[in-house]
Amino acid sequence: MAGLYLEEFVVGNVIRHPLTKSVTESDNMLFSVMTLNPQPLHIDFDFAAKSEWGKPLVNSLFTLGLMIGISVHDTTLGTTIGNLGMSETVFPHPVFHGDTIRVETEVVSVRESKSRPDRGIVEFQHRAFNQDGVLVAKCTRQAMMMKRPA
Repeated sequence: MAGLYLEEFVVGNVIRHPLTKSVTESDNMLFSVMTLNPQPLHIDFDFAAKSEWGKPLVNSLFTLGLMIGISVHDTTLGTTIGNLGMSETVFPHPVFHGDTIRVETEVVSVRESKSRPDRGIVEFQHRAFNQDGVLVAKCTRQAMMMKRPA
């Protein structure tokens, strides 16, 4: 199992995920269409060209999903019970077609469940950067994690 068990998470540990992804026009269009998001800043090149950005923005929810998805292999693959929530989600800089995203995850807190002895809660802070090292997304996420089997 690639994911870590509750006992393996150390507060303050920063995991620099080796997977990266270059975001394509197709990624952005498909995600926007699949989620029924008709925002012209994402899907209309002419509209976006007249915006302050001058080109389409990648859908921020795609960026959020990509950031967390990149983290899964090194953190929660097969060892998570479920997401409990996300907070403090910010997008300080836009993502554009062709940007390559890399992610790091910091373990913010770890605690055992008060009601179930086989699990606990880990709080992560995920940070995504573009190819120039500019922070493009940040999110704090709480996940219910399995403890190591006896």
